[in-house]
Amino acid sequence: MKTRDLVAIGIPAGQCAETAKQILQRAKAAKHSMRAMQDELKRVAAAPREFLDDDRYGALANQLVEHTAVAGTFRPRLADAPYQIWGRDLEADAVRQLTNACKLPVAVSAALMPDAHVGYGLPIGGVLATDDAVIPYAVGVDIACRMKMTVLDLPVSALSNDSSRLVNALERETRFGIGATFRSPRQHDVMDRDWDVTALTSKLKDRAWGQLGTSGSGNHFVEYGALTVTDHTVGLPAGTYLALLSHSGSRGSGAQVAQHYSRLARDLHPELPRELSHLAWLDLSTEAGQEYWSAMELMGRYAAANHELIHIHIARSLGVEVLLDIENHHNYAWRERHRRPDGSESEVIVHRKGATPAGAGVIGIIPGSMGTPGYVVRGKGVSNSLNSASHGAGRRMSRTKAKALFTWDVAKQFLRERGVTLLSAGLDEVPMAYKDIDEVMAAQRDLVEPLARFEPRLVKMAPGTEPAED
Repeated sequence: MKTRDLVAIGIPAGQCAETAKQILQRAKAAKHSMRAMQDELKRVAAAPREFLDDDRYGALANQLVEHTAVAGTFRPRLADAPYQIWGRDLEADAVRQLTNACKLPVAVSAALMPDAHVGYGLPIGGVLATDDAVIPYAVGVDIACRMKMTVLDLPVSALSNDSSRLVNALERETRFGIGATFRSPRQHDVMDRDWDVTALTSKLKDRAWGQLGTSGSGNHFVEYGALTVTDHTVGLPAGTYLALLSHSGSRGSGAQVAQHYSRLARDLHPELPRELSHLAWLDLSTEAGQEYWSAMELMGRYAAANHELIHIHIARSLGVEVLLDIENHHNYAWRERHRRPDGSESEVIVHRKGATPAGAGVIGIIPGSMGTPGYVVRGKGVSNSLNSASHGAGRRMSRTKAKALFTWDVAKQFLRERGVTLLSAGLDEVPMAYKDIDEVMAAQRDLVEPLARFEPRLVKMAPGTEPAED
């Protein structure tokens, strides 16, 4: 039976349906009548308390009782969780998404970064602390999307004098887009980790291995540029260097994890009104919550491995040494101690969906666009921002609007004036579709301190024919 058939007889989608399918599979293997089994499942769905101790149906009956217990009327907090906003003139819908999140009974506090725009559930640029609960769509669809910068032992003049060598290495050692793979699969010890932490990740292992070391589409990129260091505490003396910068995440595997556990969370919280349904959470004291957390952490290691391989292979192809590595996640959830609204301190779950960790002294990367600068920053540890900052410039318009408004002639003129060579990208990623990165940085000067400025010069993204995965 398919999920919709089970729903028709009273068994809700999600964990209940999955358990029912397992019962049916065992019955089929034992050559039991499927018609009789359907009738039995219908009886269990109608009166689950009568089957709580049944050897065959007990697990399903208990799940049905638990599901019914939470399927009541949504009761928001008496007062919204406190939040603070950085930046001005942010999208009204993005602000509304954040304030909606603050109505959740598990919400503790929240913040909105100056690069904010609308997302699923929590806005991009949204930061949310919760009590012992994780919200899959507050982490994001591209779990553990992250930045990595490598400073290479090459003169910065190579960006113009030896660009063909740099481009050849970039083209040879990267792959972009949905289904992208290398002819010979990359190797990394992340594939030796326990991919059986959940049934889903076990199924995803082969797909993940095939995409190991590749990049997504949309706003994901690998690019060379000039890094001007102004503060030696970044790890290098002041000066200008040639650097490699990448932005991508956990590929199709991470998206599958996000979608599966978000559906499960919504099934477990049917009481949520439509505008909050994508903010459904998983209690970390439950098996489902622990499963998602383990899968998220695995996707984090996998995303880091993708970047590591990109940078290792490009450096090796160029035959150069690495002077410095910097990296950070910006679609993830962390267990952290923070001050609560009542002044006490405790551990909370901090979701940063398109937000950069910016604890005191923490080094991070905030990119601009293909034609505007990015920054290496040091966090100042501002408690009201939950130790966070923006993850980039942020979109100022939708992809559809960008395609309608701009042409490649205009975009290429913009890039030429800034000395940027674009190898491939979609028209919806042109710099004019993004906010002014320096205005965004000015709006969060109390959150982070710039240590270095990165100017992109040779940029590769997925072709415009690829659907966005960011």
